[in-house]
Amino acid sequence: MKFHKEGHIIVFIATVILVITYAFALTLSQWWAYLVFLIFLVIFLGILYFFRVPKRKYIADDQALFSPADGKVIRVEETIEDEYFDKPMQHLSIFMSPLDVHLNRYPASGKIIYYRYHPGKYFVAWHPKSSKLNERTSIVFETKTGIQFLVRQIAGMLARRIVCYASEGKEVRQCDELGFIKFGSRLDLFFPQELQVLVKPGDLVKGGVSKLAMIRKEPAPAS
Repeated sequence: MKFHKEGHIIVFIATVILVITYAFALTLSQWWAYLVFLIFLVIFLGILYFFRVPKRKYIADDQALFSPADGKVIRVEETIEDEYFDKPMQHLSIFMSPLDVHLNRYPASGKIIYYRYHPGKYFVAWHPKSSKLNERTSIVFETKTGIQFLVRQIAGMLARRIVCYASEGKEVRQCDELGFIKFGSRLDLFFPQELQVLVKPGDLVKGGVSKLAMIRKEPAPAS
């Protein structure tokens, strides 16, 4: 397992603090000094866990939209997407707790045709208003088959920084790195109604591994 580049500076600073508190505890030899060290050790291990990048096998599928993030599906419904498409779309939301992997990946291969960063508030990520009022980015993709869909990174109450590697005109590959959201957040997807949804609220998904929808409906099983 490795640690994401967005956490390298934080991990370095946490390591320095941990070493200092350990030396401090050894010098004083007091129970409270060792307690302080143990508290920082727990925080340090939590930071390492948050910025982990687990090793996974990614298998491309041009007919599928893969999950852009690890987390729990909290919404699958039809809604009006009014930032770019201005029409009814299927809306799927994934909540990422602080314990989930927070690296985001491209759901499909294609070209980025729209990108916007929106500064905003920091409601809890599962709050309905967070999709339009929180700090967020909106990225619209067009696949090689002509399907267009939108991915929205949404900062949560704890997340205060969204990192996005997207830019308009960029050609991207399915499962490559899209960005990173620090400390608790949410991903929304908006895609055409004709796509076949494969998940439901309550399902746990993994970024770049779990299929959320099929670009072409699968044929009905033979009777």
